[in-house]
Formats: sequence, C-alpha cells, structure tokens
Amino acid sequence: MAQEIRRRWQREEEHRRVHDPFPLPVRWQDAPDSLTDHSANIQRLPPGATPDRMDLSGDLGSVAEVYRRIDSGRLVVLGRAGSGKSILTIRFVLDRLEAREPHDRVPVIFGIGSWDPTAVALRDWLIDRLVRDHPHLTRRAPGGSTLAGALVDADLVLPVLDGFDEIAEGLRSAALEELNSTSVPLVLTSRRDEFAEAVREAGAPLVWAAGLELTDLTLDDLDDYLPRTARRVPRDDGSTAVWAPVLDRLHAREDGEAAPLARVLSTPLMIILARTMYSEAPDRDPAELLDTGRFPDENSLEEHLLAGFVPTVYRRRVAERSAAGRRERHRDPERAEHWLGYLAHHLARLDRDQQDLAWWRIGDSLRLSTRLLSVVVASALCVTLSEWLINLVNLPFPIGQGLLLGGLMGTAAGLAFGCVHAVLARFGTTAFEPAHVRLRLPGAGTGVGRRPVRTFTARFGAVLLGGSVMGVGCASAFALQRWLFYGVPLANELVIKGTLINMLLFGLIFGAGAGLVFGILAALEAPLDVASAATPAGLLASNRATVLRQVLVLAPMLTLVIAFGGGLVTELFDGILGPLIWTSADGLLIGAIGGLGGTCSYALSFTAWGRWLVLSRVWLPMTGKLPWDTVAFLDDAYRRGVLRRAGAVYQFRHIRLQHHLARSYREHRREYAPARFGAGTQKAPAARSG
Repeated sequence: MAQEIRRRWQREEEHRRVHDPFPLPVRWQDAPDSLTDHSANIQRLPPGATPDRMDLSGDLGSVAEVYRRIDSGRLVVLGRAGSGKSILTIRFVLDRLEAREPHDRVPVIFGIGSWDPTAVALRDWLIDRLVRDHPHLTRRAPGGSTLAGALVDADLVLPVLDGFDEIAEGLRSAALEELNSTSVPLVLTSRRDEFAEAVREAGAPLVWAAGLELTDLTLDDLDDYLPRTARRVPRDDGSTAVWAPVLDRLHAREDGEAAPLARVLSTPLMIILARTMYSEAPDRDPAELLDTGRFPDENSLEEHLLAGFVPTVYRRRVAERSAAGRRERHRDPERAEHWLGYLAHHLARLDRDQQDLAWWRIGDSLRLSTRLLSVVVASALCVTLSEWLINLVNLPFPIGQGLLLGGLMGTAAGLAFGCVHAVLARFGTTAFEPAHVRLRLPGAGTGVGRRPVRTFTARFGAVLLGGSVMGVGCASAFALQRWLFYGVPLANELVIKGTLINMLLFGLIFGAGAGLVFGILAALEAPLDVASAATPAGLLASNRATVLRQVLVLAPMLTLVIAFGGGLVTELFDGILGPLIWTSADGLLIGAIGGLGGTCSYALSFTAWGRWLVLSRVWLPMTGKLPWDTVAFLDDAYRRGVLRRAGAVYQFRHIRLQHHLARSYREHRREYAPARFGAGTQKAPAARSG
C-alpha cells in the first residue's frame, strides 16, 4: 500500500510541477495558542512535568521533519484560501514515505469535506474512503474484515485530513468533537477562521495537537518568482521582463493604488493564476492588473484571475500526438468552460458542496424524473431489441406481429424497471456505487463480501417487484396482439379470465425467476483484486469488466430459470386455474427474450457503469451539458492542470476555481437562482435540476 500511495502522489507531484514548474515558497508560523492544545499535552508529559519549548519553524522542504518533533503525532495546519495547504500535504506524504520505517504508519490523504460525523463514525468513513480509492483493499483479512479495516484497526494508517473547512458549517463542531474522542495521530488542514469557529463552538481545540499557520507571500517572494516565469520582451523603458512595471508599482505603492493587487498576490493560488494568464500568454500584459478602474478591489482582481484561467489553459496550440498515434483534438475554450461549469454546478447540487468529482455520480445532477425516464427508455429499448432479435432468428410470428409484440413487451419492461427504480429512489438507494466484486464459485476464495442470506433476501425482494410488473405487462401484450391481429375481443369474458391468469403466472415466473437469479448472483460475489483501479479510468474499466462478466452469467441463468421455471409453475397450477400450456419451445423463446433483454436492462439501469453510460455518455451530451467524449475530456482537463486526481475521483485544482465555474454557469442560465459561494460555504443553494 505504501508503494502504491508513493507512486500515486509522485505522479501528482510531477504533474503539478509540469503546470507549476517554478517552486513557490511556503512558510509558516506557530498557530495561536487558542487554537492549539497545551504544550504538555502535545508532548504527552505526565502531570507536573515541565514541557520543553517546541521549535516548529521550517519551510515546505522540512514539513516531515517538523512533524517528527511532535510527540503526539497530531498536527493542525491552518491557512487562508490558496495559501498552499494542499501543496504542503502532498509534500508531507512524499517526504514521510521516503523516510518511512517498516512499521511506521502509512500517510494517506483524505478529503474530509465529504464526512458527516453525525451519520458515519470516523473509522468507518476512513475505511470506506480506502476501499473506494484502493479497490484491492476489499480483500478479506484473516480476521474476516477487509484489508482496509484491518489496516485502520491496526493503526497502520496516518490520516492526513485535508479540508476541514469544507465540512458543512453545521457539522464542523461535531466533527471536531468526534476527532477529539480519538487519540489516533493525524494531520488536519483547514482555513483559519472556520477552524477557529469550530473550536469556539466545541469549547476545545484538537486535543494533543500542535498547530502551524501558513503565512502570506511577500513582495520579495514575488521578485524571486514572477520574473523568472515570464518571457523576455524588450520594452520602451529598456527592461525585458513583463512583470517589471508591476513589481515596481507594488514596491512603490503609489497612492495605495497597488495595495489590492499586492494583497491578492500574497497566496500561491493567485500567483499561479497570474503566472498562467500573463507569463505564458504572449498577447497579455500584466500591467492591466494595475488598472483601478477595471479592478477597484481585491474581489474584482481575484474574479478576473479565476475567469481567465480556463480560457488561457485551453488556448489554441499545436496538438500533441497521443500514445495511440492520434492527435489530441482542440477544445474550444468557451465550450470547455461551459462543460467544466456544469461539472462544478453538479458538485454544488449534491448534499454538500462536494469536491470529489466521481464519474459514477455525474448523472445524479439530473432531476429524479429525468433519471427515471432514462431507466424506462433504456429498459424498453433493451427488451424491444432483444425480442426483435430473437424473433428474427426464430420467426414464430409474422414480421408485423413481431415488431408490435417487441414494442409492447419493451414498454412493459420499461415500466417494470421504472417501478423498481422508483421504489429504490423512495428509500434513497439510487446512487449506484462501482462494483468491486467478481463472481465466485462456492468454496473458492476466502469469503464473501456480505452475509449471503441477507444479501439474497434483499436482492430477491427488490427484483420480485419488477419481475411481477413485467409479467403483468407481458400478459397484456399477448392480449393486445391477439386483438389487433386475430380480432379476439378484449371484453370477452374468457379473454379477460385468461389474461388475468396469464398476469398471475407470468408475474410469478418473471418475479420469482429474476429474484432467484439475482439473489444467487449476490451470494456468489466476492471482492475483486484490482490494484490497477486506483485512478478514475482504472475504476471505470474494472467496473465495466465486472458488469460484462455479470451479463455473461446472468443472461443464460435468467433464460434457463424462466424457461424451466415457467414449466414448473404451469404444472403446479394446471388444473387449479384450468388447462395451462407451456411448451419447451415457448419457454425457451420467452426465456431468451427475458434473459437477454432483462440482463441488458439491469446492466444499464442498476449498475454504476450502466448509469454512467446512459446518462454521462448519452443523455448529458445530447443536451449539450457534457462532450460526447467525456472520459477524454476529463483526462484532458487533468493534463491541462484544471483538474487533479485523488484516488478514484477527480477534483478541481482549487475550491475557489470550482466555486467560480459553478457560479458562472448558474449566472448564465435563467432557470437557476444566483449562486452564492463564500469561504467555507458548504450548503449548496436550492436549485432546480438541469
């Protein structure tokens, strides 16, 4: 695990250096005493002992060494937005891993903003995050728990909790109290004001924790950094550096006009944005930042820098050839900003202002009615096409009848799967997570992911409803077929009786058969060892492979269960409900249609990969909210430095950039209320889904 984490963050560090090739200084001072615990507690001294003076001074290159001086192993890193907290955490993890001893804790970065301390214990949340980002840790340890759980319980993980200020405002004090109820070593980063407010509400700082506060960059730092990032261009005043006039004005501070710009350019985030916009763009002059008419205050300057970042990184340039030999397509800056804005808006629409851009949750940005409609349409198409394909091979009906019957059965299937989806939505279980499982034969492997009986019961009950609705629709379809092509009246008493009997029997056959198959499939699931799925693309590929394996097993199983189960059901009720006919040929025909169509419907409607395919690769691109090549677009945004990777999810480069893109997207669409994002704001404003 340590090697995997080291490789991951080394790649991220190298990727960051490609876009930020000139290292910025990151310095700190001791945090205020009111935000840290007593020195004696930090040093874990017995009562009456005199604590030594703690020297926590240092810079970015010495953060791991500074941490080793803290006896309690608990450290709080404070700083304002864009001050370099994320850069510091990555550097800390890499340095810590470089000097790690065999039994030392493995530092792992967790974006703590998604944690709800009132609903999930810290231990369970850490395990869930480990499993999400490291799927191979779902394997079972000798004690029966997952490897992730065993690592956490054995105190072999050092949590680096990044972004305490991103926790919902009303939950921060509860989160601090939960952290104080544990004694595990950890590193916590936060904006200063949000952490201070949580300390006041909780009545105590993070116990046993020392504190650092990142300081603003100085004009001397700008003198050392900005000139070497820019091209040399001869100017009228004889200078060759484009930043020279700006830096001269900042030092002179004539009439205080340059003071807002000096304050803005005091954080690594804003300096990097300014460097990207002006040092790397030959047609831009940074002297415009001194125009007080355009930029009268700090907020206008920051918004200008944020607004210019995406157009700058997406400016037209010669496309590089990919590893497959194809040239990367050019992205129009306006379209790219629109798509990124939608993704940022999607994150704001979740329960809280999330940072984790997970591919399996992008479709959740749509209205529930839209998602339900997509399930109905996808299922209807799957069953309709399956019926047409089977009839084309078997030819039991004339073409006209086959086409009509396929449409009717597809409609019934759409309603059936829609009903199941609606029931799941009622109980809040429509967020389908990626499946970290493979099919497992009895006796193979080391254990199952969950208790088989409970899992079988849950799957059987959920599928039974949909199968029953499908059976009712199938009986109705046959009745309509006989009326339209053979003139058998629907109001006939015998027809009504026969249709009701068919509804009962088909409902039992499809409901019980599908429930049995999906229940057995659940009992045969076991953890999937996919260490390669530590990136979004890797997890997507592994989930796609899992779904395809499930389809290959489900389709023949469902076909046989419907075919032979139908014979058993008709034999059981034969004589009770009258003479019933279920030939082997008819059973295999109906079973093949149900097996192929039902399995494909399940794959597209109730798996993470299927929902991604239907919503993010078809529905959202059709409405212009995302590009058709969504995967390539996300990877391209990562390579351009707009997104970063955090395990199996993407994140925007900075929360300020995410907020700006979301706000800009909403302001250009009348159907949304104006977005309001502020420092530490986590509750997304109410809005109608798009």
